[in-house]
Amino acid sequence: MLNPNKSPKRCANISRIGKNKTMKPQQPLLQTQRLQMRAFTPSDAFALVGIANDRAIADTTISVPHPYTLDYAQTWITQCNQEWEEGQSAPFALELKDEKKVIGMNALRHIDREHAQAELACWVSKNWWGQGFATEAGEAMIRFGFETLNLNRIYAFYMARNPASGKVLTRIGLKQEGILRQRVRKWGIFEDVVALAILKEDWENNSQ
Repeated sequence: MLNPNKSPKRCANISRIGKNKTMKPQQPLLQTQRLQMRAFTPSDAFALVGIANDRAIADTTISVPHPYTLDYAQTWITQCNQEWEEGQSAPFALELKDEKKVIGMNALRHIDREHAQAELACWVSKNWWGQGFATEAGEAMIRFGFETLNLNRIYAFYMARNPASGKVLTRIGLKQEGILRQRVRKWGIFEDVVALAILKEDWENNSQ
């Protein structure tokens, strides 16, 4: 899943949109059946290089470079923590509960306080594809966005040539809103991008 554009406004701190109650500065720990989703720490840099330095990961994302170096991982983790503190995004490491092994990331980014929306982004190590981890993490992130951040809309993008990402997004409730023709350039080729979103009212209805 990728990020072809940036939201013009971001909230000043991670809080419930439209509320006076501000979240605790410490990033929460989210639990699913097989995963724990937690804040990234500096010690995760080596694990990130081990799973993200794979052309297959970079191939269908815009923000993941190739090669994926240790310097990049360290800088990216610092940026993640800063963006959490500033309320710009909520990035989580995807860690297997039993093995305590990082297998990917999931985030709500470009958090927009005025319009109560954010972008869902996720990638999982190729070694763990096809096992439902992206779906499991995505469902938890959507719940976090609507219940904790009080968002009204969560949107996402994927390259049209990567239908697997589209299946994950529709499985967790997002609906296609349109196709952005040749919106991004990857490996020198302009790519079409599919835009999807889910509204809080849709999610509440689906959860009943």
